[in-house]
Order: sequence, then structure tokens, then C-alpha cells
Amino acid sequence: MLKKIWRFIWYDDSLLSWIVNILLAFLIVKFLVYPGLGLMLGTTHPVVAVVSGSMHHDGDFERWYQERGSWYNFSKEEIKEWPFSNGFNRGDIMILKKAKNIRIGDIIVFYGNSNNPIIHRVVFIGDDYYQTKGDNNFDSFSQLGEMNIKKEKIIGEAIGRVPLLGYVKILFSEVLGGIIK
Repeated sequence: MLKKIWRFIWYDDSLLSWIVNILLAFLIVKFLVYPGLGLMLGTTHPVVAVVSGSMHHDGDFERWYQERGSWYNFSKEEIKEWPFSNGFNRGDIMILKKAKNIRIGDIIVFYGNSNNPIIHRVVFIGDDYYQTKGDNNFDSFSQLGEMNIKKEKIIGEAIGRVPLLGYVKILFSEVLGGIIK
């Protein structure tokens, strides 16, 4: 019996076999891979999809700095040293770890004033709070809740980027959102 199931899953070319494979892949990622990554990286959200263009840079760093560098009180040299100094794009996947020793310029993911986590750059550190800003945004937005971020609201710090893979989540969310409405 077990041999039959194994053969069906791995060698059968039927539509049902494909559906079972997709379902199994989803379950393995959802209940084994994602929690395992979270445990290793010390965060409940080890990967997040970038769903907005707030961290997007048009062109290279020099062009971005020429157009938007005046929005910051930091030198070009300081900003170049920041992680992800060239920004990132909608549709990218960001890999997170537990946020420790957060510094100016780090990219953090946090819960602001919406249901969705926000991923922005730290631009100010107060005694017991952080302030962030999207690289493509003129200023920090109080409506987003990024002016006074307490440590408890921080999900993680970005340590890696996988371009474009986040579009899978974005498209799925948009299609599902369109069906539900």
C-alpha cells in the first residue's frame, strides 16, 4: 500500500498526482521549512515578501543619492555603508533574523498601524523606540506607525534578499483578495 502511494506521488503523471504534489509541497513548507527557519533565525517571520515600492531605488546608488540624499541627515559615505544601500523592490523576498543591536541604517520589519508588517530603514534611535523611513518616501509617516516603534513591535532585521520570488505571494494574495471581495 505504501509503495503504491509513493509511486502515485512521485511517478504518476495524472492531474490528481500533480495536485497532491503541490499540496504536499505547501504543507512541508508551511509546517516544517518555515517554522524551522524561524527557529534557526530567532524570529516568527523568517521570510517576508516586499509588497510596496517604498524601498525602491531608481537606477544605481549615485542617481538615488543625487535625487533623494537630501532627505537624510547622513553623508553619502555613511549611507553607502548601510545594509541594502541600493534598496530593494516590490516582489523581493527578504530573509530576517532576530533583531539585536539595531543601528541607524538597518532594515527592520515591524508591526505599525496596519495588519501587515512594514519593512523600512531605521533613521533614528531614541531611548526606547526607533523611527524608520522608506528609502523612496520623502519622510517617515506617522499614519504607518513608524515614528515611535517599540522593541516589542519589531519582528526582525533583514539579512538577505531573494529578488522577485515574493511575487508568488503577492499574486496569490491579490487573486485570493479579488475572489473574496
